[in-house]
Amino acid sequence: MPRRIEIIGLETMPEIKPGDNLARIIVEACKRENVLIDDNDIIVVTSKIVSKSEGRIVDLKKISPSERAIKLSKVTGKDPRLVELILRESDKVIKSVPHHIIVSTRGGLICANAGIDRSNVAGMKDIVVLLPKDPSYSARKIGKEIEKLTGKNIGLVITDTYGRPLRNGQVDMAIGVYKVCIFKDYRGKLDLKKYKMRIKKIAFADEIAAAAELVKGNGAEGIPVAIIKGLEWETCVDASIDELYMPERKWLFR
Repeated sequence: MPRRIEIIGLETMPEIKPGDNLARIIVEACKRENVLIDDNDIIVVTSKIVSKSEGRIVDLKKISPSERAIKLSKVTGKDPRLVELILRESDKVIKSVPHHIIVSTRGGLICANAGIDRSNVAGMKDIVVLLPKDPSYSARKIGKEIEKLTGKNIGLVITDTYGRPLRNGQVDMAIGVYKVCIFKDYRGKLDLKKYKMRIKKIAFADEIAAAAELVKGNGAEGIPVAIIKGLEWETCVDASIDELYMPERKWLFR
């Protein structure tokens, strides 16, 4: 395990528009900032710019809420048009209370408001951004294109910000990966006292996401991409973010 890593936030990323080639834009930003992309770097990308590039932008003025959305909006106090979008992006509503709707998204996430975001969107307040439709596909597409442009072997993680059960505050987590193994599994290995570890399984992709957020930020910083250098990681060509999602039968809290 390395004693030191470097995390570099890209400060010259432009405002992303539908149809933009994110891989090319990231590589160009690295060149402007004299940041060399090396073999084994991990590039961490905020989901918002992935969604924007994929056109996952919706004008609420064009949304007609269903009867179910109107009922839920009365419970939660949320805009019924936003509630309608939340329902469309979800498989299941888990909990609805004033100001909050917790759902299971079609991609497998358990989160508030199906990850729909109103912040950092240029234009009117009625414009919202959905999560990428398939973050793992997006990660593979962007990662492969960056490798093609640079000739380097890299990993890529797409992140989003989430609250955690029974804890205040939010943290960035991984929602899509390219080539980065999801876990570091220490089960069966010996600890410092030579005891065999039985349950130590680290959510490595989530740790990468949280570490990168320290330089990216979620407010006015405007740094949606970070490059992590010097981190040791295993390549998993078929890495799937689905491995992080606990099946409902194993839930301890309901």
